[in-house]
Amino acid sequence: MKLSDYIAECLLHPGLGYYATRDPLGAAGDFTTAPEISQMFGEMLGLALAQSWLDQGAPAPFVLAELGPGRGTLMADVLRATQGVPGFHAALRLHLVEASGPLRAAQSERLSAHDPQWHDTLEDLPDGPLFLLANEFFDALPIRQFQRDGHGWRERRVGLEGDRLTPGLTGITPEPALALRRLDTRDGDIVELCPAGQAIAAGIGARIARFGGAALIVDYGDWRSGGDTFQALKAHAPVDPYAEPGLADLTAHVDFEQLARAAAPARHAAMTPQGVFLERLGITERARALASRLGGAALESHIAAHRRLTHPNEMGTLFKVLALYPEGQMPPPGLEAAPPLDLHDA
Repeated sequence: MKLSDYIAECLLHPGLGYYATRDPLGAAGDFTTAPEISQMFGEMLGLALAQSWLDQGAPAPFVLAELGPGRGTLMADVLRATQGVPGFHAALRLHLVEASGPLRAAQSERLSAHDPQWHDTLEDLPDGPLFLLANEFFDALPIRQFQRDGHGWRERRVGLEGDRLTPGLTGITPEPALALRRLDTRDGDIVELCPAGQAIAAGIGARIARFGGAALIVDYGDWRSGGDTFQALKAHAPVDPYAEPGLADLTAHVDFEQLARAAAPARHAAMTPQGVFLERLGITERARALASRLGGAALESHIAAHRRLTHPNEMGTLFKVLALYPEGQMPPPGLEAAPPLDLHDA
């Protein structure tokens, strides 16, 4: 089967899929996300979205949405931080896109006071101005992998060798979606495509271009895909992604260029390292304010959390931020406008 089909089955099978059967977050799970590290992450993102809402004339009502909200920690921090923004809470309608039953239950516990509505897909969101967060969402979407061979490409498939799952390659075929990549690849190079991610980015971009709003996408990756980034995590350690289907988290680095191109006609801000983005928003000042009330182990943990979110050797450089916003508007705070893409080269 295609690698993308394998990933989708492992993660989303209704009875055996990874996300359908567990809460994967935290020390007892398989990975930890930025909102679980410190409240400051959600506070910064929430205030950036709220300022973007104000900059666009404070439309009311509007859809406040999150894709893959985890335990609801990020959104809870966003809502707490924006309580003092005049009119923001009265105007928002909270919508969560979540495939996991266990995680929906956790989100309900944290966010029930805000009457959240759950959806299986982005398409189910109501029309209207959309202010959206997607933190470590796109990295979990199924990818396809292609290995260049001359002027064609071999696609990675997953098959059986004895009783073990193992990757293999198809014969050489043309792949129109990779025509541009012949300019920056050589024989043997691997390129990844994420059709699901492109489709979702297109949906977000179309809504924002039509109704207004902004999206903040935070994930690990880079501007253009290169190499094999498919990986699996179990108990916070790398494992063989083919060894235990449904029992490990499967991810790949996000190609932010693919998302930006798919989101047109919405504008995109220049992709920015997470650490730079958070520093521009004032996370160090916020960290100092919180530190003034802490001591001992709590202070040490707080300092470590700030470093983990912002330092170049931690999440500060590996993770990037991409924003989408309407033509004629300013990008969200902490980000700079990017020149329009040449869509003929897509």
